[in-house]
Amino acid sequence: MAIEALIARYGLAAIFVGAGIEGELVAITGGVLAHHGFLPVWGVVLSAATGACFADQLWFWLARHYEQEKWVRRVEKRPAFQRALRILEKHLLLFTLCFRFIYGMRTVAPIAISASHIRSRTFVLLNAVSAMLWGVVMVWAGFFFGRAVEPWFWTFKSGVLVAVAVGAVLARRWRDRHARR
Repeated sequence: MAIEALIARYGLAAIFVGAGIEGELVAITGGVLAHHGFLPVWGVVLSAATGACFADQLWFWLARHYEQEKWVRRVEKRPAFQRALRILEKHLLLFTLCFRFIYGMRTVAPIAISASHIRSRTFVLLNAVSAMLWGVVMVWAGFFFGRAVEPWFWTFKSGVLVAVAVGAVLARRWRDRHARR
């Protein structure tokens, strides 16, 4: 099956799942695909935002429901969790809106927020708003990245492969650099 057919068949569903698991790289790649006309840009935004929102909502609910379990306590001992909790205590609403834009906070932040006194309804609303803003920013960044590098690539397939490879290398370097801190 050609890559175009795979994208046409599973594109938005793959963006939904990928944004929940990986996040930025998937949303940016979705923006590149939208630029090339393989996916509708607002469909990619909605899929990425919904996938990210769903994943974060799941972490929040699991942590709140299983707060006495070992896996939650293990996460609570991580330095990133402790940083999130300190910031969270001072700026609960702002942090809940912005955590997905802070590197290293996306997985631990919903767990930290679940330990606060925020109501579940409030988290659902703030999480949805934050996810939509994040989706718009990441997908349009990919869209404009696709436009900027288009003259350099002769075919769609090589352009996507290079974009994914560059994104993966940059994401790995970013993670490695911040993991050492």
